[in-house]
Amino acid sequence: MPEPSAPPPTPPVPLAALLAEGSLGLRLIAGLPDARTECVAVHWVHTSEMADPYPYLLGGELLLTAGVQLTDAHADTYVGRVVEAGAAALGFGVAPVFDTVPDSLVEACGRHGLPLLEIPRRTPFTTVARGVWRLMAEARHRELRRVTEAQQGLAAAAARPDPVPAVLRQLAVRLGGRAVLFAPDGAELHATGRDPAPGSRTALARLARVVNPPGAASPPASATDTVGGARLAAYALGGGQGLVLGVAAGSREAGDHTVTGVAVVLLSLLTAPHQGAAEAARSAALVRLLLGATPTEAAPLLGPGPWTVVHAHGGDTPFAASALAAALGSALAETDGATVRVLTDRPVAAQPGWTLGVSTPVGPAGLAEADTHAERALRHAEATRAELVHHREPGPDALTALVPPEEAAAHARARLAPIAGSPALTETLRTWLSLHGSWDRTAVALTVHRNTVRQRIARCAALLNADLDEADVRMNLWFALRRL
Repeated sequence: MPEPSAPPPTPPVPLAALLAEGSLGLRLIAGLPDARTECVAVHWVHTSEMADPYPYLLGGELLLTAGVQLTDAHADTYVGRVVEAGAAALGFGVAPVFDTVPDSLVEACGRHGLPLLEIPRRTPFTTVARGVWRLMAEARHRELRRVTEAQQGLAAAAARPDPVPAVLRQLAVRLGGRAVLFAPDGAELHATGRDPAPGSRTALARLARVVNPPGAASPPASATDTVGGARLAAYALGGGQGLVLGVAAGSREAGDHTVTGVAVVLLSLLTAPHQGAAEAARSAALVRLLLGATPTEAAPLLGPGPWTVVHAHGGDTPFAASALAAALGSALAETDGATVRVLTDRPVAAQPGWTLGVSTPVGPAGLAEADTHAERALRHAEATRAELVHHREPGPDALTALVPPEEAAAHARARLAPIAGSPALTETLRTWLSLHGSWDRTAVALTVHRNTVRQRIARCAALLNADLDEADVRMNLWFALRRL
């Protein structure tokens, strides 16, 4: 049965809902099983006693008639024309012309698959029409409420620390299906929710390529498909990044398109590059560095400082780095896929789902050293299972104050010379001493096996000719490492 060519703005009413209205007393007597009435959508009501109502039907109607011009010989032709016009169902009023629904009409509706409703004598046609309009108004109210709640949920998700995955999760929940963000090459950047039907995942990936085909000059902004009863849709996001939103749902409810449209707008804004004053300053600083300027010369473009370097582990999406940076009040972030590094001029607090190592605030000239300190602090945080660890500069004490800095540095270089050529040994010894000789915590901090730690420490002991079980030896080596 064809869809109505111009449906009204109000949502349709399932035929099952109309039959469930006890006050109307409607009864399905032919055309399709009761179980399928939920799939028949009534868009409007039309009354006609024409012998051929086809020219006056738009499709989707519940056509009401008392059979004024109906004859047994004409019944099959009449039903065929109603079906051809795309009517949703036929309602036959018992009275004043017929006392019962004609058998010829029942048989014709059965042959053509047109739902036939018996309208009892006590129910005027206007009452049926009023019942349909009331059900439509209730459905419209439910749709508006659902869309409003979905908009609020999506807006709240967009304000979360990791907004892109949060919006996708909220969309999948609202649609009762799956939401996927596709990269320009078709790879899944992030996916959430459940697959509504077998094969829907592969079909959705194919559909995403329809709105982002390689080399296409003007691809469509959206595309839809149906696989295994699941409804699929793909939408190209704005911003020129080539990203595509794909959604798959087991059924389509009123308001789904509006809800998805809100998600498309939010994701387009969240993933699009922005070039404001701060971004222009960062670009200028980068250009200066590439043209040979020193960090001290380029950093003032980013702000007065001082700057704190943050190393972080956590997050499982391509947008996690920018989300963490935003939470820390900065847009200066980069990641190698495992560790996120952020440069910020604001105080750093713990962030849910992240493990952070934080340097002390420094000027531009100290950024390289601060990066090393943040890396060590992150290792210490993971080894001690802390959410956040700040690097602490060693303060003056009575012992170190007795030794001039130059002599302390010379002593450190001489004492550690046997392992100075091996950064792995030096860093392992430093980490092992800072963690009070814990093999397991040192292994976690350095992301190596505990046996590797044992082998390296044994190698250090041999090269330094030191008994690392002695507290005095450990203290002297720690003193040297602090001055190295």
